[in-house]
Amino acid sequence: MTGPLLLLAAYLLGSVPTGLWVVRAVLGVDVRQLGSGNTGTTNVYRVAGPWVGAVVLLLDAAKGALPVLASGALGLGAGWTVAAGLSSVVGHNWSVFLGFRGGKGVATSLGALTALSPTAAAVAVVVWGTAVVVTRYASVGSLLAMLSVPVTLLARGEPGAHVALGAALAALGIWRHRSNLRRLREGTELKVTDRPSGPGGRDVRA
Repeated sequence: MTGPLLLLAAYLLGSVPTGLWVVRAVLGVDVRQLGSGNTGTTNVYRVAGPWVGAVVLLLDAAKGALPVLASGALGLGAGWTVAAGLSSVVGHNWSVFLGFRGGKGVATSLGALTALSPTAAAVAVVVWGTAVVVTRYASVGSLLAMLSVPVTLLARGEPGAHVALGAALAALGIWRHRSNLRRLREGTELKVTDRPSGPGGRDVRA
């Protein structure tokens, strides 16, 4: 029963809406009502600034890393390990605390990947950073970074279970960014530096 219990715990941990709770504690506002409406790091950065964004990034990444590390500590096999990482991302994307809604899963995916393959995670971070600097769109960076993961894992000759997780995370990432892709086509996608306004046009960070 250890494996199934770990998957349940990973899902519940991933479901914790850190962006929503942290921004509410700091600013007293609902991050879902501002900017892109997402609870992830990029929108938290827009709404609450870089320090709060960094906190949410670390917490969301930890949600992905901890189940993977726990699986290793418990001596479970590679299959349970990658399933634990995927369960945490599924929890983040379809949170039981948010009516089975949630974020895009990028930071949580990064955490799971860092615990599993630090090199692939580092490549993804470089791809994300380069794409964001060039385009100013976090969504473009996230999509390209997640697509780089299975490619890097394959190039490194990592176990098939790792590659399968990378492919699953990339597929989930693309699926969760459907609205971003539509806004990119329409030219209405928010850039990472855009600052949302609160009631009456007041900057919520003012």
